Amino acid sequence: MTGSLSTTSAGQASRPGTWPSTEPAASQAQLATLTDINVDDLLDAAGLLRWRHTPLRRLFRAPARRFALVAQEFDRRVGAQGLAAGSAWLVQRMSGGLDVVGAGQVPGSGPLLILANHPGMTDTVALLSTLACRPDLRVIAGDRPFLRALPQVARSLILLPEGEGGRLAVLRAAVAHLKQGGALLTFPAGRIEPDPATFGSGRALQSLQGWSDSAALLVRRVPQARWQVALVSNVVSPRTQRHPLTWLRRSAFDKEKLAAALQVALPRYHGLRAHVDFGPLQPGAAAADVASLHAAMLRQAQQLVVR
Repeated sequence: MTGSLSTTSAGQASRPGTWPSTEPAASQAQLATLTDINVDDLLDAAGLLRWRHTPLRRLFRAPARRFALVAQEFDRRVGAQGLAAGSAWLVQRMSGGLDVVGAGQVPGSGPLLILANHPGMTDTVALLSTLACRPDLRVIAGDRPFLRALPQVARSLILLPEGEGGRLAVLRAAVAHLKQGGALLTFPAGRIEPDPATFGSGRALQSLQGWSDSAALLVRRVPQARWQVALVSNVVSPRTQRHPLTWLRRSAFDKEKLAAALQVALPRYHGLRAHVDFGPLQPGAAAADVASLHAAMLRQAQQLVVR
């Protein structure tokens, strides 16, 4: 869930950056952990990770701590107000707002699988903020140290390990949640994808061909589960893609990775208005095979990209 926000409402907890000196040791430890993870991420994005144990690390500490404070407050709000409300706060801080189409089609109860693209930045929290009708929502997410350092958020996650080991346990947990009537969010690409608004529909459509059939497999295991495709766009700043520092990186992948890090670190790039588009709700699939279901899901995603 990499988030990538301006003032806290009156009556809420302290604003990020103004934690009192009497803050409990656990909060200070969490802040230190998040800051260290962010420093490493920034160094990695800049191609400087091999210098992580040198004084160069100090140059990245201020922006890393700034985002760590935001992430810590996000985690606190998720624990106090729920995943959707905490995500809405983060979207407000890290973007210029949110436009949503089709959220009224999301059912408030019953087994539901939502599959979405994954352009990164605020995409996940933008999507989560629209799903307040499903407080039972759980999210399949890659197992990352940053997510483990957010204990309130992690309670809503089913963490997917990078290797093959543990994937069967994830599948079992996901199936059990659906069978209990819960809602589940998954990202079939399993990686960051091109933002349709920033990189164009052509690249977005091409990325869909890399979606795994895991979502179809889940629906096949729980035939009563309905499913729905969501498309998130306009979360990746085109201006950061042209930032002079991106020329430090050679490959297109590394340039985009550095641009994403700059967007997180520099508040002047937080003005994008995110867009979430839900496709039509689809019925369960008692008679469909995995291949047919997967093809139907891809068609729904393709229609959202081009409409």
